[in-house]
Amino acid sequence: MSEIFKTIARFQYSMEAQIVKGRLEAEGIQVFLSDNLTIDTDPLVSHAIGGVKLKVLSRQALEAQHILESIKKYSIDDDGNTVNCPNCKSEKIELFSTIKDAKSLFWFIFGVLFSTLPFYTKHKYRCENCKTEFDLK
Repeated sequence: MSEIFKTIARFQYSMEAQIVKGRLEAEGIQVFLSDNLTIDTDPLVSHAIGGVKLKVLSRQALEAQHILESIKKYSIDDDGNTVNCPNCKSEKIELFSTIKDAKSLFWFIFGVLFSTLPFYTKHKYRCENCKTEFDLK
């Protein structure tokens, strides 16, 4: 009987998928990543091809989804504490890269022209509830 894999999660970058893959494998779940090598080669196509797909055997899908739900999805600081929004105090905070200053713009253009990865990006946090953008002090 052939085993069928089911996609249970998608990630923008393969490192995120690798971390979750390790957690699931530690729980005895067989995991397969799809499109991770393509995105490692050219991260700019991640959105176009639907990201890195994390797949598990169909018979283990429910158990894997339960484990995924137990993993905290939002940002934590360097000490492992939850990052809270300074405006609404929500814990639903995501980290993102932005190009809002001259240095970031220069390196983005340089990367596009010479097909290199960006050498400099600015990272900020954004609250999913009130859309406030902020830095950690």
